[in-house]
Amino acid sequence: MNVIITEHARKRLRDYRQDKITVADIITATTGIPGRVPTATRFRGFFAKSGRMFDIVAKDISNGRLVITVIGK
Repeated sequence: MNVIITEHARKRLRDYRQDKITVADIITATTGIPGRVPTATRFRGFFAKSGRMFDIVAKDISNGRLVITVIGK
């Protein structure tokens, strides 16, 4: 599955709240979501390799799965 991360989500990774969450963590979490996501939906409870918990907002588009934002815990 093709994962597209928006510029907004990439910018959020530089914030303190999303510290130690990597692009690889987001791709792993996003590809682990089963089924089809027709509307923007918040998925909770993912863990980065660093141990940091985070949520993602994603939806499926014609090119793949679009990650709209990342929310660190």
